[in-house]
Amino acid sequence: MATAFMGYVLPWGQMSFWGATVITNLLSAIPYIGPTLVEWIWGGFSVDKATLTRFFAFHFILPFIIAALAAVHLLFLHEKGSNNPTGLNSNADKIPFHPYYTIKDLLGILLLILTLVSLVLFTPDLLG
Repeated sequence: MATAFMGYVLPWGQMSFWGATVITNLLSAIPYIGPTLVEWIWGGFSVDKATLTRFFAFHFILPFIIAALAAVHLLFLHEKGSNNPTGLNSNADKIPFHPYYTIKDLLGILLLILTLVSLVLFTPDLLG
């Protein structure tokens, strides 16, 4: 639902002025960074190409964020086991993960996603 909202509802005008006002008021209530955050999300004082590019970027990035959260959930599920939520000793049901490769892969994916997100959100027209 979040990806549909960011990719279709916001950019193509189905969002009312009331919705924009609610989003603006909620974000501007954040201390210290609220007004800057509002200007960044809307791309300034009017909705133009930069704003639409940000909305489309979130539309395509959110499924990967959701998939990453599901993978982290599975990793921690195997850490304790679904039949042992209190964390008691249950070595028989654990799936062993080599910590070096797990951390290395997570760091590599984090750096890749951070690079792509910063490229898309801070310089949306850089790649043409």
